[in-house]
Amino acid sequence: QVQLAESGGRLVRAGDSLTLSCTASGRTLNGYTVGWFRQTPGEDRIFVASVSWSEGNTDYADDVKGRFTVSRDVAKNTVYLQMANLEPEDTAIYHCAAGRRPYGVFERQYDYWGQGTQVTVST
Repeated sequence: QVQLAESGGRLVRAGDSLTLSCTASGRTLNGYTVGWFRQTPGEDRIFVASVSWSEGNTDYADDVKGRFTVSRDVAKNTVYLQMANLEPEDTAIYHCAAGRRPYGVFERQYDYWGQGTQVTVST
């Protein structure tokens, strides 16, 4: 069993930067991919970025490439999502998730989910 807890979401202005954290507990994440998804009302959770825990390989959705950076600190059991040049359309609840499938971009490919943290980007 893996428990994930996101933190760092808050209200920011367009153009601001913000870093989200996802801390894991319960078991080692060796062999897992940790992904970030975001969700707005009435929408499915949409893939944002992922990092493989053991190798540090990363993957990004096209609309966040060049603006977002995903990384992990193995010693802290934490994955980060660094977001730069935020836009109002980035407003969403951001969830982290863990799964065994590498480079997973679909919600069904992840097994464990955090509760989410709200990011709001004002104009």
